[in-house]
Amino acid sequence: MPFPLKTCVVCSEEFELKPGKPAFANRCPECSEPDASESQAGSGTRTSMDADERRTLAEANEARRQSMRNLLYRKDS
Repeated sequence: MPFPLKTCVVCSEEFELKPGKPAFANRCPECSEPDASESQAGSGTRTSMDADERRTLAEANEARRQSMRNLLYRKDS
């Protein structure tokens, strides 16, 4: 049984939609390759934080929580 022919929405070329291939259903494999490489590169660019940055972030989050708590539960007396 032949694979269905689809038209790529990016380059307008026809391609066979094969099961198990890493591509979008409306893009040919050549046009969907850059998207796959960007998602892999994006996950590896995470920077590590040192102790001072983590402490500063934790203090800022605690201050936000405290402010929200005061705004939500203060008494209007």
